[in-house]
Amino acid sequence: MSDLALPFLAATGSSFGVLLLLLRPAAPSKTIRRRLGTIQDSIHVHTANMDGSELEKTAPWGHSVRLDALSDRYEIAKQVKLLLVHANSSMGLGGAVALSAAAGLGCGVLCYVLLRLLSLAVAALCAGCMIPYWVLCFQRNRRLKAFNAALPDAIDLIARSLRAGHSMASSIEMVSQESPEPLAFEFVQVFQQQRLGLQFRDALLQMGMRIPSRDVQFLITAILVQKETGGDLTEILARASYVIRERVRIEGEVCTRTAQGRLTGWILGLLPIVMLVFINVISPGYSDMLFHDPLGQELLCAGAALIAVGALVIRKIVNVQV
Repeated sequence: MSDLALPFLAATGSSFGVLLLLLRPAAPSKTIRRRLGTIQDSIHVHTANMDGSELEKTAPWGHSVRLDALSDRYEIAKQVKLLLVHANSSMGLGGAVALSAAAGLGCGVLCYVLLRLLSLAVAALCAGCMIPYWVLCFQRNRRLKAFNAALPDAIDLIARSLRAGHSMASSIEMVSQESPEPLAFEFVQVFQQQRLGLQFRDALLQMGMRIPSRDVQFLITAILVQKETGGDLTEILARASYVIRERVRIEGEVCTRTAQGRLTGWILGLLPIVMLVFINVISPGYSDMLFHDPLGQELLCAGAALIAVGALVIRKIVNVQV
């Protein structure tokens, strides 16, 4: 392979990624498409089974509609679509796959240009392909954390509104107007679906599918059980708000007590990599034997595997479920 081939591939991959970013729809267009998709799903939801299929993003105008149609048969594609819904991302499945491929190609070519090692370039390519997935997981977790933080106040607002004589639909509309994002957006969806004729139970279940939160599932279960068996809904909501607040408080205490363990895991995992980079910056060529000698490459792979195992063990220890 000539010296010009790799820069050409890198430039091609970068141009492809920039082209995808430039061709994405504008923000008003995304909003219109999202609203049209919500209306269409709400109109046809009574004929669909509640198996999560209504969560799939409707993008009849997108460039990736064929890929979305072909990927319906694969479970991993459905999981990626569900992750896009949970992260409230405007990308479709095709855009996510293209972005992942561009990131992987860029990382792989850059690593090969710098180190001239095919094995590390392949590892960098695989890691680069996972970057969009990690970003979506981060967005999902951040959105879920913000939703859970605002949920108790929203439940109290619903309870006070019901005590004042408002209906449940009016209470949900009030929550959608007074609550912060992303909670307001989800309750807006529930209110609009009700106005379009969708049953209240189905609208709540769809919100539970869009928000992978145990607190939301607990709230939905409490409301639906009250609808079936009767009782004082305001008292049920007050107890649900108390339980959710206590769980959030305990979860915060656990997070504080395990912060040292998480910091230890990050330090032990990143310290060898950072020291290797610093040593090569201070003394260029110091670790060439590790990268070019077969035994050195085996030692690098073994070290990377041990670091990964140690990080997983520490994560398992500090990941306490509340």
